[in-house]
Amino acid sequence: MSRFVLEEVSSFKDFTGSEALADMLSLSNSEHNGLSNVRVSPDSRHIHIILQKPEVGLVTFDKFERPLPVQNQKKLDLWLTRTAPIVDVVYLDHKNSSRIRGAAVAAVVYENGKAEFWRFQDCKVGWHLLQTSDLCNSPQAKVVSVCASSHLLIWCEERPPSESSSASPPLRNNLRFCVCRRDYEVEEGAVILGGVKITLHSSPKFAVLCSGECVHLLPDVEAKTQSSISKFLFTWSPHRDTFTVNTTCNNTPVKLVSARESDFKRLVTDCVGYLSILEPPEIQSFAPTGCGGLLLLLSTGWICLLQKDGILRRVYKLAENCFIQHRGPTSLCIFKDTLALIIEEKLYLIDLNCGRELEKIVLKKTGLLYVNQDVRQTPHLLSESGLFMAVNKETESLLVEAVFEEACKYYQQRSLSSTQLTVEALKKGGRFQAPISLASILRNYLSSTSVKRSGDKLMCSLESELRALVSLEEVKGCLVKGGAKEVESMCYTLVEKEVARLLSISDLDKDSLSYLNSVFSIFPCQAWKAVQVALQLHYNGEGSLSSKAPPDMWKCVLSPALAGASSSPAVLPVFELLCQSVLHFQPSWLPKFLQLAQQQQGSAGLGLPLASSSWSFSGGRGREAGENHVPLYKRALCILSSSSPDRNQHQDIEVELLLVSGRPNAVLQALRILMGKQQWEKVMQVAQEFCKQGPLLNKEIFTTLLCEVAHHRDLDSYLDLLWALCPEDFTVTTILNLVLQNLPSPNSPLTIGLLKPLLRKVLQRETKPSQRYADILQSPSYPPPALPRHPTDQSRDPSVPTTPPAETHAAESTHTDLQRSRGALPANPVGSA
Repeated sequence: MSRFVLEEVSSFKDFTGSEALADMLSLSNSEHNGLSNVRVSPDSRHIHIILQKPEVGLVTFDKFERPLPVQNQKKLDLWLTRTAPIVDVVYLDHKNSSRIRGAAVAAVVYENGKAEFWRFQDCKVGWHLLQTSDLCNSPQAKVVSVCASSHLLIWCEERPPSESSSASPPLRNNLRFCVCRRDYEVEEGAVILGGVKITLHSSPKFAVLCSGECVHLLPDVEAKTQSSISKFLFTWSPHRDTFTVNTTCNNTPVKLVSARESDFKRLVTDCVGYLSILEPPEIQSFAPTGCGGLLLLLSTGWICLLQKDGILRRVYKLAENCFIQHRGPTSLCIFKDTLALIIEEKLYLIDLNCGRELEKIVLKKTGLLYVNQDVRQTPHLLSESGLFMAVNKETESLLVEAVFEEACKYYQQRSLSSTQLTVEALKKGGRFQAPISLASILRNYLSSTSVKRSGDKLMCSLESELRALVSLEEVKGCLVKGGAKEVESMCYTLVEKEVARLLSISDLDKDSLSYLNSVFSIFPCQAWKAVQVALQLHYNGEGSLSSKAPPDMWKCVLSPALAGASSSPAVLPVFELLCQSVLHFQPSWLPKFLQLAQQQQGSAGLGLPLASSSWSFSGGRGREAGENHVPLYKRALCILSSSSPDRNQHQDIEVELLLVSGRPNAVLQALRILMGKQQWEKVMQVAQEFCKQGPLLNKEIFTTLLCEVAHHRDLDSYLDLLWALCPEDFTVTTILNLVLQNLPSPNSPLTIGLLKPLLRKVLQRETKPSQRYADILQSPSYPPPALPRHPTDQSRDPSVPTTPPAETHAAESTHTDLQRSRGALPANPVGSA
């Protein structure tokens, strides 16, 4: 089963002159050297085709990141026609230089030693010539190969025979080359070149190749000389200033010398005798690894890796029949731990660590392997039909999940909730807290990997987030361009959506809660209207408030605030925030809002039920049973007290909040406030209403009011209503003790005449016979009717049940005893004998 598949990155339609590009690639591929004259830029946005025959020049096809103006489309391609052949096109590293973002700088090096430096920029629509320079000191020098490292331009040039060092006639023609270098620095509008320095003189023809910090000097693969000098392989390290001498038939370096010795003959003098007896295999193809090493395809069929330490390691052996029959071009490249090889229209993918063949993919046409600097671990290749990449299908699906799993870990670490966040919840719940950053990450991921199926999955998951970003940009545009009314309407809409979104989150974190507070602070009026819409509040005009909001939204509103948490002026919990808004815009709604919140709390099971049985009293003070959080009415009262320093300003609302809470302690507190304001009619209304809720609360209310009667005569007109509220278990002694203990002075306004109706009522209740079993004694079905003493006719209806004799006797005896107890029968009835 295949693990790797080729996926298309580009069909050339996004390149300028795509038809001409396809034609020229087809023409190049038909030649014996294949695509050896084609270069791909490190960012895969530029394709260069070097022309040698029938005309000399360079054609470049570019991919722009933004749409191009129609009038400029004819000026995009870098199409150079020159009399001197082009040696190569190299890209200059300018990461650490001051440059315009998105610019690329390329050097076109000619055989006559000329070099043209070009800059490509999207903003300026195409390539622009920065400068033209002479690389070589001698006008008669001839450049045969060139490469560029991070700060050096290195080339091998052929010197005229008169300028070469003295040598014996057989070697004179072979040792007329020099390896030179120049420092460079890319500036905003030019390339600054240093002076020419000779790295190696009087040397044979070398192909120079940069790989990381190393520069490799390879003998000319086209030269078929039998001289020992063609058996040498040099690695120059500018950083360490050393030369390493290698050969393809030895796995260890032959010699390591200082680079200060630049004379080729002196470097190899000690090695010529040793190498003269060796027959090293020829180098068929080569490619840099990017980290200092060098890939070599040898004539023996072995693919070897020359490491930067000079060790030559065998990696993979091609099949003999495959390699012997092959005479066409090859392409080599390393992508992290994967070796890629194109030979005989087949793509081989090999594990570089163990040499195991991972995949063999048949190509329609031969291709050219290249490295994409953004995704160095993925094999990329160019063919006549487009740009492709080899994708591991096993890791393709894992890449998508890895993005979301990493996001889960990111958000879980910053969440106050103990609920484990899953990938499914992250995808469906709109939980991405930083969509802009995430979209940027995914954009880089998709542009680098170009995995279409993975990209589709990621884009589907981010669709809602991206739509929100687009709508946000539209809102910004309307705010900038719109008038005052449009801006106001847009603010209402935006605040409404934000408030609804935040209230839909069941577990608000600290940042979201702070953001909600800022919305209410900056847009108070809009936020209040948004709350009414989000909670679907409806006032029916009869003193009640209703809501059709879902339970999850009320869960967010009623999220518990620990004791003292609401006292922080910086960030208010959601319930306190809404109470503050209600108090500001609809103060009369605050008690009704509290009542509605308590109903939602009870129906959702978010708090204790408001039952009198969950409370007990001690010394007139209430104690809350089982409460771990601050009750809602206390949280509302906290907002009420903080809204104004004058307590009397909202005292009516305070009383309503206490009464709406239904808590015994709160009801007693409300009664005391009403008594302090001498609102006796309201006091009696409250007393009559709440005394019915339970005997304990009834006792507390009656005791409080009875003590109040002992102090003044203001309750005289309400005494009849008050005496009716006297608890059943109160006795005359209990009442007199309470009155005597609460008399303010010997000259009390309370008289026996005022208490006489109450005392008479209690005395009548104490002397009245207990009617606890009256319902049983007066029941029409008990005792049962007396049965006849004499047997009835046996011919009666058989459907009527008969009573056993024992049961009949017991019933008669019981009936007689009850009549005697009531005085209906004498103790010794007549005729009993």
